[in-house]
Amino acid sequence: MNPYPLLDTINSPAQLRALERKQLPQLVEELRAFLVESVSKTGGHLSSNLGTVELTVALHYVFDTPHDRLVWDVGHQTYAHKILTGRREGMAKLRSHGGVSGFPKRSESEFDTFGVGHSSTSISAALGMAVAAKFMGESRKTVAIIGDGAMSAGQAFEAMNNAGVADADMLVILNDNDMSISPPVGALNKYLARLFSGSTFNAARKAGEKVLGVSPSLLEFANRVEEHVKGMLTPGTLFEELGFNYIGPIDGHDLDSLIPTLQNLQKLKGPQFLHVITRKGHGYKLAEANPVLYHGVSKFQPDIGIQGGKSGGKPTYTQVFGDWLCDMAAADSRLVAITPAMGEGSGMTAFAERFPERYFDVGIAEQHAITFAAGLACEGMRPVVAIYSTFLQRGYDQMLHDVALQNLPVVFALDRGGLVGADGPTHHGAFDLSYITCIPNMVLMAPADENECRQMLTTAFRLDGPAAVRYPRGTGPGVALEPALTSLPLGRGEVRRRGNSIALLAFGSMLTPALAAAEELGATVANMRFIKPIDRELIIELAREHSLLVSVEENAVIGGAGSEVARVLEEIGSPVSFLRLGLRDSFIDQGDQAQLLKEEGLDSEGVTRSVREHLRTR
Repeated sequence: MNPYPLLDTINSPAQLRALERKQLPQLVEELRAFLVESVSKTGGHLSSNLGTVELTVALHYVFDTPHDRLVWDVGHQTYAHKILTGRREGMAKLRSHGGVSGFPKRSESEFDTFGVGHSSTSISAALGMAVAAKFMGESRKTVAIIGDGAMSAGQAFEAMNNAGVADADMLVILNDNDMSISPPVGALNKYLARLFSGSTFNAARKAGEKVLGVSPSLLEFANRVEEHVKGMLTPGTLFEELGFNYIGPIDGHDLDSLIPTLQNLQKLKGPQFLHVITRKGHGYKLAEANPVLYHGVSKFQPDIGIQGGKSGGKPTYTQVFGDWLCDMAAADSRLVAITPAMGEGSGMTAFAERFPERYFDVGIAEQHAITFAAGLACEGMRPVVAIYSTFLQRGYDQMLHDVALQNLPVVFALDRGGLVGADGPTHHGAFDLSYITCIPNMVLMAPADENECRQMLTTAFRLDGPAAVRYPRGTGPGVALEPALTSLPLGRGEVRRRGNSIALLAFGSMLTPALAAAEELGATVANMRFIKPIDRELIIELAREHSLLVSVEENAVIGGAGSEVARVLEEIGSPVSFLRLGLRDSFIDQGDQAQLLKEEGLDSEGVTRSVREHLRTR
């Protein structure tokens, strides 16, 4: 028996809009069941996507997509959107190499109006689209859908501040996916949402403004009365002050509330703001009970749910960091830890439980997180900012001006350095070695194994200036951890293997494939450890003893660690042949980490092949 008889007939929003209203609840039920079944087979983001099923159906039912633009924030809420826009079969390869992206992607579908992987960009992009439509005289609606977490970022409010004065014809939908439906959501609130979004109310307001405009004092009094009436019933005063007509909050799982409200808002001009309350994991009880656990999932059995993993395996680099953070905090009371809404992903759960007064989750606000850390450092604290490599890009100016320029002792624990796999090009940490190395006062390290990661974090913490430790996603080679908090000599690498005329200079995670390649090549292998300050003496020694030096890094080859090696060789005028291996000058797609590294020539076979080709052609 076909479990999705109605969903199987929907391959485009046009077909969805051809349905009768009474058929939509069945479609929602089938769509949610398909989501659980599909993601359980591929892995991906689940609880947040389950929370937006009704909203997605309502949006495509009311608006003429893709003529009307839907701009989604991040991608954790777009799976239902992808399914309804002709990609249902493609979900079988979700987030895999050559498959459907886990995020909106312009090259994938005309319904994905804006590519995105980082949060809080939707309102800015939607405003640009709305203004463009106005310039070109095109009549279409632009809708930005943004989560409550993404609203904590400054860019969202910068965009709203601009939109309020630009008089753009756009709608911002705040998808407030709290753990439960808040008390204001109910029959009265549903009625008020429809009232405030209706043409009668808005026409009356505009007529009143025109009549009372002859008397500024009366107009001001009327505006205050309206503000106070709406303020008592809705929490939208802030958004009204930014120039938006605020509606809500309404129940985001109630189609009888969503559809009429959206239909009313579709008719209104100017900036509109709809506050929708949804629940993560809605409709799948296991995800409802633990939405954090089901946020990003691996494969699982839907009827059983996610089971606890086996213990005793190799710790991930994230776990190594989390354990070090607790140990160092116990040893030094000055340590404070900061995360921009990635506490669990960065391995800080145990620290937050043990040292709650020294743990700061500042929300999706990377810029603030870094300057906040700088302020703490100014007063003698020792802040550790745990942040993904890809997200540090958003706080680059603050790292440069607020931390490095003032030479403040802030530690940047950079998780997900290098290729991260299924999350794809928006999340690969492919550029950090390049964009950090050029900053004065910064120390930059990349560990080759788990114990070295612990040692580098200790080294960074004990410096009197800024430092970053960049480590990859997942597990390392399985080196045992020393319980002591020991430091490494600053700017010193080590030779791990002695060989012939070829020397492989490996940075961080590339030591393991370099050692394997060296067995085939009979080469020397150096674990460089530091990108900045780079071990100048070791490079000079290796250049003197070998005819070919090869740098190997899991970073963009342009401007990366290899560029630092080249700089030293140029300064000393060395005649040694030099080959740089790293990530090509391209945005690398999603896929299995090992597969991607192989395609980039950064596995042991790829390194061996590149060296031999270089020797043949020089």
